[in-house]
Amino acid sequence: MLFLRPFSQRVLTLVLAVTMVASPLRADDLPELGDIASSELSLATEKKIGLQIMHEIRWRDASYLDDADVENYLNQIGNRLVALSADPGLGFYFFPINDNSINAFAMPGGYIGIHTGLLLAAQSESELAGVMEHEISPVTKRHIERQVFQTRHMSMASMLAIGLALLGARSNSQVASAAIATTEAGAISAQLAFSRDFEREADRIGFETLRKAGFDVRGMAIFFERLQRSARLYENNATAYLRTHPLSGERMADMQNRDQALPYKQVPDSQEFQLVRAKLRAQQGTAADAVKDLEKLLVERKFASEGAIRFGLAMAQMRARNWSAAEKELLAARQLKVSVAMLDRQLAEVKLAKGEVDAGLTLYREAMLRYPLNLAVVYGYGQALIGAKRFAEALKFAEAQSQNYPQDVRLHKMRAESYAGLGKPAQQHLALSEVFLLQGQTMGAIEQLNIAQRSGDADFYTMSTIDSRQRELKRRLLEEQKERRN
Repeated sequence: MLFLRPFSQRVLTLVLAVTMVASPLRADDLPELGDIASSELSLATEKKIGLQIMHEIRWRDASYLDDADVENYLNQIGNRLVALSADPGLGFYFFPINDNSINAFAMPGGYIGIHTGLLLAAQSESELAGVMEHEISPVTKRHIERQVFQTRHMSMASMLAIGLALLGARSNSQVASAAIATTEAGAISAQLAFSRDFEREADRIGFETLRKAGFDVRGMAIFFERLQRSARLYENNATAYLRTHPLSGERMADMQNRDQALPYKQVPDSQEFQLVRAKLRAQQGTAADAVKDLEKLLVERKFASEGAIRFGLAMAQMRARNWSAAEKELLAARQLKVSVAMLDRQLAEVKLAKGEVDAGLTLYREAMLRYPLNLAVVYGYGQALIGAKRFAEALKFAEAQSQNYPQDVRLHKMRAESYAGLGKPAQQHLALSEVFLLQGQTMGAIEQLNIAQRSGDADFYTMSTIDSRQRELKRRLLEEQKERRN
């Protein structure tokens, strides 16, 4: 099913239906940010809303795809586009959602989700970039803010609550539709639909950004044209799509006219694009089915990149725990000149799985020298050290990396695991308190500090740190409670 749904529009359309849809977070637990009909929706407020929803997605929604390789790739492409946007300093975060529907959504504050179905459906990297840019530009042009002010008497807490409710309803459109039908939201849904002016503006900005970023500008029009053709085959979805994200003949003509004004320029896909798609394909169905599927593609030579298919086959073999076969395919991909961090990381993982710990760690260290900014490699190396019970090395590594990325939850978890392995529960729970805090759970962070106080192994300096942090977080909790009451 082809269905591209702008998340921000759905938030606005269903805002009056918040009490009708099951939400993963109670409305009375949300920050009360005031009546937006009487004040501007500030960037700080947008960021706060987006971060709250992001916490729900990343830490509580099973559909979030916790795959550092895919996440790293999406942010690589996204940041390439953002750097040429109207507001490159806004701060964006791109993340994958494990869902076969073709979808992408932008949330307040620059949080943009990409469904795996979209990654697999895009037939070129330029098509993927075109859809991603179509989610970026409404954020930089403050379309969400401009849409919000078409409504009255809507609080930020309500907007946030409905956003969270829609996360639970995302896989079941009937839930959302029922909410609209049984509330006043249905009466105003047309008013809240993304306007054609916004869509045309996003098309125009997207065209220029794609051109400047070196992508094929035809990618956006090609993808949307294919989407439109497919929508005609699914009449039940076509009406909803055209209502929420109007894709008129006029828009298509405008996009195609812009494309024709430029000379044709073939833009090759990156190796990362091909490998990410192959990895996602390898995760579908059972491991045995994935192996058969990818082996068949190799035999029939149905691929754009043999190296990528061999990489995907290696991923499927790793799922099947056939380490030798996986290593064979990874080395074959390397012989085909595939040279990316993803492949090096998986080679290291295969060595570790085979019990060749020193070889695996060496491969990781070499990969970090080649790709110093690739966080997937960083995470992999730290976890490899923990897996090898080299806890002191893992702790030293995690502490050093945390200096560069102080808000990185994975690195704080790594610190906690290392302290646990070293038999230091006070430090372990002190580190876990930072994990809870970064996940938006201040009460949980305080409880971890309570456990750290009772651990009995903290020296004077550590206990002082725990006590000081506990006082700070209790003040923070009181401020959050006051904000909700107001």
